[in-house]
Amino acid sequence: MGRVKDKIAVVTGGALGIGRATCILLAKEGAKVAVTDIDEKDGRELAESIIADGGEAAYWKLDVSNEKQVEDTFRSVFNKWGRIDVLVNNAGISGTNEPTDKIEEKDWDKVMDVNVKGVFFCTKHVIPYLKLSGGGSIINLSSIYGIVGAADVPPYHASKGAVREMSKTDAMIYAKEHIRVNSVHPGYIWTPMVENHLKSQGLTLEEGKKLLDDLHPVGHVGDPDDIAYGILYLASDESRFVTGEELVIDGGYTAH
Repeated sequence: MGRVKDKIAVVTGGALGIGRATCILLAKEGAKVAVTDIDEKDGRELAESIIADGGEAAYWKLDVSNEKQVEDTFRSVFNKWGRIDVLVNNAGISGTNEPTDKIEEKDWDKVMDVNVKGVFFCTKHVIPYLKLSGGGSIINLSSIYGIVGAADVPPYHASKGAVREMSKTDAMIYAKEHIRVNSVHPGYIWTPMVENHLKSQGLTLEEGKKLLDDLHPVGHVGDPDDIAYGILYLASDESRFVTGEELVIDGGYTAH
């Protein structure tokens, strides 16, 4: 307990899946958590649940692709708690699953607006607050598909490759100001986004899970908590010498 005690953490896409698990774990370990998401119902319920369990949290409705909303949200979080120490750039969408020559510009842009521009906007607007705090940690959710390729969802894979490189660039830019920036690369994690992806392929969840289990040398897909614990490490002072790195949590997927 207390690995991130009294830190103020902002988690984007915090209502469900990896974001939800991260909010719960950070709060359990002592952080005050800003749950941000476009999903107001689940986001509010999560913040209330954390409070009921003895933690401290609040919900902000946030579309990360809207720079004004991002700017206003970070200002509001700062005004509430007086500082910001951690940003988890988790919000993301999978987008259309068509071959590259069949993708419409609007579908490409939709993924980039959330997965890439969202990381840019949130990083841009949290940096001044991290500087006021004397440093901090930015944790960007990339993917195994920011490292290796696959023959599906081209916009998603491109976006996650961008997040990987953005993390390294910002790590170099802000290192002297004690702001660490790292990327996390999950394998397949059993989340609503993965479930929806499987359904879109015409698979039952049972069929899809078996297919995904077989992709990982450990023999099963991951749980959101598997990623949340990696994020907790990067959010804590335990990782004070870690920046510009890729934390791959993938059940051995990229070891092939």
